[in-house]
Amino acid sequence: MIIKILGTGCANCLRLEENTRTACKALKLNAEFIKVKTIPEIMNYNIMSLPALVVDEKVLSAGKVLKVDAIKELLLAQSTVSNPTL
Repeated sequence: MIIKILGTGCANCLRLEENTRTACKALKLNAEFIKVKTIPEIMNYNIMSLPALVVDEKVLSAGKVLKVDAIKELLLAQSTVSNPTL
């Protein structure tokens, strides 16, 4: 699973990354984290507000800092879609 945090390094971007790492750890998911900070790269995802959470190239959230439990739900749903044997 590849998780991208889209943002310019603001406090909300850092909080989203921290919450996402916590959710992954709680779910025992093996994920690679990538920070996407440049505006041209961020624009490729067609989002209008930051921060954003992208998992396996699918935008799961934009413009808000999700709580750990909400991220866990999204990650579980995404991992089930990516790997139907889970």
